[in-house]
Amino acid sequence: MANRYLITSESVASGHPDKVADQISDAILDSLIIQDKGCRVACECLVTTGLAFVSGEITTSGYVEIPRVVRETIRDIGYTDPSYGFDWETCAVLTSIDEQSPDIAMGVDRGDPLAQGAGDQGIMFGYAANETEELMPLPIVLAHRMMRRLGQCRAEGTIPFLGPDGKGQVTVEYEDGRPKRVHTVVLSAQHSDKVGIAEVREALKKHVILPCLPPEMCDPKAGVIYHINPTGRFVRGGPWADTGLTGRKIIVDTYGGLAPHGGGAFSGKDPSKVDRSATYAARWIAKNIVAAGLADRVLLQIAYAIGVAEPISLHLNTYGTHHAAPEKIEEAVRGVFDMRPRAIIDTLDLLRPIYKQTATYGHFGREGVPWEETNRVEALKRFF
Repeated sequence: MANRYLITSESVASGHPDKVADQISDAILDSLIIQDKGCRVACECLVTTGLAFVSGEITTSGYVEIPRVVRETIRDIGYTDPSYGFDWETCAVLTSIDEQSPDIAMGVDRGDPLAQGAGDQGIMFGYAANETEELMPLPIVLAHRMMRRLGQCRAEGTIPFLGPDGKGQVTVEYEDGRPKRVHTVVLSAQHSDKVGIAEVREALKKHVILPCLPPEMCDPKAGVIYHINPTGRFVRGGPWADTGLTGRKIIVDTYGGLAPHGGGAFSGKDPSKVDRSATYAARWIAKNIVAAGLADRVLLQIAYAIGVAEPISLHLNTYGTHHAAPEKIEEAVRGVFDMRPRAIIDTLDLLRPIYKQTATYGHFGREGVPWEETNRVEALKRFF
């Protein structure tokens, strides 16, 4: 008998309050790293009604007019109307910034760059599966696709009554470890109070949901269950409705719940923080393993100690889908990939202003970022 089960993943719009905070943190990081590649940045943001509060630890030779970056980011997201209860021109911007602790710097900075220690302790996970072109889990791929489409429909005016906020979920039925069909779609989108719920639901289904669902994954007999703005009203949204915080959407940012998470957020952190750089490396390694055909699905765990360059542990799980001995795959990984923090930074070219783009619609399975490249496939294959 087939083993069937449901898996759900969530994504959120660029105007979701937590994502507003993430984008502000990463916009500040990008602005600093343009001027000073050696900057140390841990930038947090809180947004609420009429207020953006930026705090954290920053050590840099550069200078950024933080309120300007905050306001420009809020404007670009789409909070341009005071009726949203939060807009780029009238919101207050407060800052409280200190320098990075010298105790941390003592453990990270080294005369030999490759001896650079990890910026913190922690465990980082990377995951890949061959169920989609992106080598990502199907539920999170579809959830991100839907939320990107929602933002596109708002920006292009296809659905003129949309606000910046929104959330979505996609549930996929799996059979014996493989995605079989889309089971349920949940979509909640902020809208004007001048439009009725029936019109909202019709427009969202027609212009956002249906264009994002693969026809082959929609069983015409079983059908797909839709919950579209299920409360019946979503007028008040964004920071006016919910306080947003940097780093509170870590499952949206990664694999939609299909893989463990070490707990460290990404946004606002420079790549000396292994929460960010080593998690990117773990995804890069996992994706290359699957792309090389060594396993259909793989989870990689890497652990670090603060101030120590070499990882303290490496664990690889193929869930029984390996096509080579797991211990041999691990040997190949150790032979091909240098997982010291500075080696990761240099190999993936992370000292660039590439981070704001990652603050929406997931850090993985996207185009244009180096940790998504499958450029170590042949090197891995040479071990077999």
